[in-house]
Amino acid sequence: MTDCIFCNIIAGEIPAAKVYEDEGVLAFLDISQVTPGHTLVVPKKHFRNLLEMDSVNSSLLFEQVPQIARKIMKATGATGMNIINNNEEVAGQTVFHTHIHLAPRFSEKDDLKVTFVAHEPNFEELGKLAEKIAQTKE
Repeated sequence: MTDCIFCNIIAGEIPAAKVYEDEGVLAFLDISQVTPGHTLVVPKKHFRNLLEMDSVNSSLLFEQVPQIARKIMKATGATGMNIINNNEEVAGQTVFHTHIHLAPRFSEKDDLKVTFVAHEPNFEELGKLAEKIAQTKE
């Protein structure tokens, strides 16, 4: 796919600071470096995002994520790691080629902020939603 920046990186048409590569996966430092060592792990085969991936290719991708994350933590001295995947624009996806962000964490005061707002649980509604999801076919 010629208009995809990650496909161009995979093809060697755009330089990247590679940290891992095999037949199906490439990992390289994100140019934004939200935290030092911020790495993107991408499948070499183009998929718009994780929601488009099949089980074989997603398995190949996720098989590498833990070991790359451990190497980044060891090399950078990070004490934690955020593993982030955004699917579609509303979720923050800006490059439409599947990619996993590995963002090493050093302090609660570093440049990455991830927060969740807790809500009082409605167990009846949760049960209905869980049942609906469980019964939905792909």
